[in-house]
This record gives sequence, structure tokens and C-alpha cells, in this order.
Amino acid sequence: MSGVTVKPEEILRANFAPWVLDLGLVVEEVGDGTAVLRLPWSDRLAREGGAMSGQALMAAADTAVVIAVSGAKSGFVPMTTVQLNTSFQRPVIGRDVMVNVEVTKLGRTLAFAEIDLTVDGGTTVAHASAVYAIIG
Repeated sequence: MSGVTVKPEEILRANFAPWVLDLGLVVEEVGDGTAVLRLPWSDRLAREGGAMSGQALMAAADTAVVIAVSGAKSGFVPMTTVQLNTSFQRPVIGRDVMVNVEVTKLGRTLAFAEIDLTVDGGTTVAHASAVYAIIG
């Protein structure tokens, strides 16, 4: 991988639906095939019982992969999710979630990534793996 600095906020604004932007994701860091995003707690993201919805966690993971691949590719390129598998391990109530992505293989047409979603300095709340098709 041979990435360079990208402008993740511009990538988010230019390429994601308004409802994804409404998640309030904050890009903490982007590396060469890595990214860390913060999903801030919001009562709007809670489901019955008060825990953060799985849909919000999956959307955050999916979005973070785009940022990590963009870092590895030296900028945004068109891509689409082929597969996203998520295992939820514990509920999140009242805490921000850190979304940590590592692109494990970046080919010409496919990218593979592992995503850990954590709270409180490292407690895993969910884990996902993703496959993306690189379109451009």
C-alpha cells in the first residue's frame, strides 16, 4: 500500500448520503490502509432498551472502511461494499464508539478490511470484516 494524506472530511461530504453524515462521525486519524473514526453517542441512535442500534454501528464500520481504503489509495476512488459481516458482542449505552479499521489486503479490484468497534479504551463491542470492490 502506498497511501498519502487524504482529506477525509471532504470525502465524507462529497460521497456519502445525508443520513450517514447525520451519524456525526469524526475522523480521528487516517494512515496507509488504516483509519480511526469516532461515532459519538446520541440518543437518536439508540433503539428500544437504550443501546446504540446495530444499524448505526454497521454504517460507521462501512464508512470507516472507505476512509481507510482512500488512505491506502492516496485519495478517494469509487468503490462499493461487496460484503460486510458484523458480530455484535456487547451493548453500547451512553458512550462514544471508536471504529478502528485495518485494510488487510488491497488489490487492484478488491480490498479486504477488519474493523474493531470499541469503547472505554479498547473494550470490543463489535467486530466486522468487509470486502469492497474498487470500481475506479
